[in-house]
Amino acid sequence: MTTSSARAEALHLTGERTVPGIPEENYWFRRHEAAYLALAPVCAGATVLEAGCGEGYGAALIARQARRVVGIDYDEPTVAHVARRYPQVHPVRGNLAWLPIASSGVDVVANFQVIEHLWDQAGFLAECFRVLRPGGRLVVTTPNRITFSPGSDTPLNPYHTRELSASELDNLLREAGFVVESLRGLHHGPALRALDERHGGSIIDAQLEVVMGQLPGQARWPAGLLAEITAIGAGDFEIHDERLDESLDLIAVAVRP
Repeated sequence: MTTSSARAEALHLTGERTVPGIPEENYWFRRHEAAYLALAPVCAGATVLEAGCGEGYGAALIARQARRVVGIDYDEPTVAHVARRYPQVHPVRGNLAWLPIASSGVDVVANFQVIEHLWDQAGFLAECFRVLRPGGRLVVTTPNRITFSPGSDTPLNPYHTRELSASELDNLLREAGFVVESLRGLHHGPALRALDERHGGSIIDAQLEVVMGQLPGQARWPAGLLAEITAIGAGDFEIHDERLDESLDLIAVAVRP
């Protein structure tokens, strides 16, 4: 499949949604995939709700281990796309402010790279608490505010409403009634740290220099950089509980008592 046809089959690129099969998006896709792979065992044998499923690749990955996966997204074309491309996922159109799920109806709520987009984060977590069975788990990933928008309380990403540090995420989950089981961070592994050095300290900044000021999907990428980005895999990221404030993304597992 060509790059252009892959874009058409996936979804319209907005500059924010990450989708598989597009070389220019591979760094972000693999970064998100690493978190899904790390958290998929939490979903083994469970009824899972992915709140904000996006393109659906993550829900499909979870479905490899889960008993059933329901994916909720507000965007109607996205829901239709998930239904067409991922038959192992049960997509539902819905608003994350009022989850269309019965109280105590699921074992796991997954929320990957979504909470930073929400205006009412506490209200959303209250809904997660409601739909989870006692003992059920909420798994959350979100960009680390300290490294994603350094030196600013206002998100640099215009799609984000409020970003969180590790302590802020921990407090938010506890205030919603959850017991925080684990809080880890995602970091570059050795190969990506080598790319950082090769590109003046940040492979992320090297990518941003190419795409900033360009319409989504229209930037002209240097061949060498694109080859490096395409070669990145999920295993090139590390997830652990050390140096949380230096992490790129935060990864939390919280339990409803």
